[in-house]
Amino acid sequence: MLQRLARWCYTHRWRTLVIWIVALVGLVFLGKTAGGDYASDFSLPGAESQHALDLLKARFPSESGGTVDIVFKADQGVNDPAVKASMVHFLAQVKALPRIAAVIDPYQAGQGEPAISRDGRIAFARVDFTVQSQDVPKSEVDRLEALGTATEGPGLQIEFGGDVIQNAQFEPPGGAEAVGFVAAILILLISFGSVLAMGLPIMNALFGIGIGLSLVFLFANFISVPNFTPQIASMIGIGVGIDYALFIVTRYRQGLHEDRDPQGATLVALTTAGRAVIFAGTIVVISLLGLLLMGFQFVQGIAVGAAAAVFVTMLASVTLLPAMLGFVGRNIDKLHIPRLRRTENVSSKGFWYRWSRLIQRRPVATGLVGLVAIIALILPFFSMRLGAADAGNDPQHLTTRRAYDLLSEGFGPGFNGPLLLAARIPGQQGLAVMSRLQQEIANTPGVAAVTPPFPNAKVDTAIMRVYPATSPQDAATSDLVKKLRDQVIPQATQGTGVQVLIDGETAFFVDFATKIGQRLPVLIGVVILLSFILLMMVFRSILVPVKAAVMNLLSIGAAYGVIVSVFQKGWGASLIGVDKRGPIESWVPMMMFTILFGLSMDYEIFLLSRIREEYLRTRDNGLAVANGVASTGRVITAAAAVMIAVFLTFVVGFD
Repeated sequence: MLQRLARWCYTHRWRTLVIWIVALVGLVFLGKTAGGDYASDFSLPGAESQHALDLLKARFPSESGGTVDIVFKADQGVNDPAVKASMVHFLAQVKALPRIAAVIDPYQAGQGEPAISRDGRIAFARVDFTVQSQDVPKSEVDRLEALGTATEGPGLQIEFGGDVIQNAQFEPPGGAEAVGFVAAILILLISFGSVLAMGLPIMNALFGIGIGLSLVFLFANFISVPNFTPQIASMIGIGVGIDYALFIVTRYRQGLHEDRDPQGATLVALTTAGRAVIFAGTIVVISLLGLLLMGFQFVQGIAVGAAAAVFVTMLASVTLLPAMLGFVGRNIDKLHIPRLRRTENVSSKGFWYRWSRLIQRRPVATGLVGLVAIIALILPFFSMRLGAADAGNDPQHLTTRRAYDLLSEGFGPGFNGPLLLAARIPGQQGLAVMSRLQQEIANTPGVAAVTPPFPNAKVDTAIMRVYPATSPQDAATSDLVKKLRDQVIPQATQGTGVQVLIDGETAFFVDFATKIGQRLPVLIGVVILLSFILLMMVFRSILVPVKAAVMNLLSIGAAYGVIVSVFQKGWGASLIGVDKRGPIESWVPMMMFTILFGLSMDYEIFLLSRIREEYLRTRDNGLAVANGVASTGRVITAAAAVMIAVFLTFVVGFD
């Protein structure tokens, strides 16, 4: 079937090209005119923090929105008459802004917060919004910051923290796709040594990404699509689009160098490398769609959008690419770069052939060295701690980092992530219970401060804020949340009719990490099982899929270990500009697994397919392995380099 498809696309190349151009233009037009809006729903169904937020939305809406901490430091003290007059005027201006529910003035401290430091030089005001942080327009955040800048003066520093500011300063990187393409072009030029050969994978990726992103915008009408989905879909789509075309073009060039005519070389390329691309792409799609098993609404768009981009690039690789090979013919090696022109013939003098033979001569020794090395990389993974980095990890030029440092200096690091206790109470009797709970919490180790209970107008709901002694990302803070939930609160409220739930950004990420830990094994198990079945169908073997699954799990474990070593333990972190250790972001293992498993399986399938092809030709296992590695080693290395370059450009793009 694949051969017939390749022959039809090759012989009807103009028709195939027109079909793809019409599809690209049509879907881009539809995406722009009929695309949906990005979603901002980051709910966590079933989690205690989500139940608390739902309670506040229903009964205490002024306390259910996003917050901003306005942190200021005065050299002469915040109670200096000039400073106080400036700040009171500034806070009055803030209160007049749209979507503001309340401004808790440090000079009044209406809800009992210790809002002025003991030395009197640092204070903070809390601004409560009527909507969630992701629903506050950036223009309004810019206006708030502009008022602060206008109020600042000699001896008065004003900084801004809180989830509203953090959300506003996070912007998906623009232009990273272009940088990724430039990096890929350079790598492909070095690999092929030919401008035409380089251009085909780039064109394949452009068509795939153009159509894939248009589908993402259309999907936004039906599923939750976060605003960073296009960047993730582009990152993955660019990589696989270039990689798949790279595999096929390399096989086509080898066919030409073996004196086949262009059509014959195209058919061989599609029935060998193209077949591997189909199965490899299917596994990537399965891996990405596995994200749906996590049960988080906000990953639906990421999973479906990225899978759509991969599927379209895979389809372009086996239809559009054969048509373009028909146009290029034997001219694929023209416009070559001097000293870089390469042939695809297998040679026993090449590096990869000699490397393979070296490994085959000492399989036990080299295998043990490799196993020891990968186990050493995996070991840190077993101490992984999931969580969320706080603003203390932000760069110094961001106001959130400076606000974090000021709060830590004046009050302690825990004031950067207070816990919000939301309680259902039976009137004044419930308030008395909450007051007793306040005393119990105040005497709990790890608590720096706790505010008195503050009820709503109906006195059926009350809130308290608990300030930990440790930073939001500290393991001790997570332990404190669990202790309050499991011991302190149940003991203080048992039999009183008062139900207390813990919310706040810190509690949310504790719940998020817990749910990730519960559901990640399901994701890994299902993806591996489906991939195993597919590989068993491809290679008609049980040993090969088992080997592939084990090798990929080992490589992913090593990647996890490196992440833990650098970002959690701090080994070599300063070399990449990371100046503070912290937990591993809860979403990282989930996203890393889906991306790494799919992409590493790509290379596995491409290599094993070529080895199998050589074995069927030679019936010599050792020679088949050597020839397979020799003919794919360079192209797999180039494909991996493209992936690394594309991912790095997106990393640099995020601030």
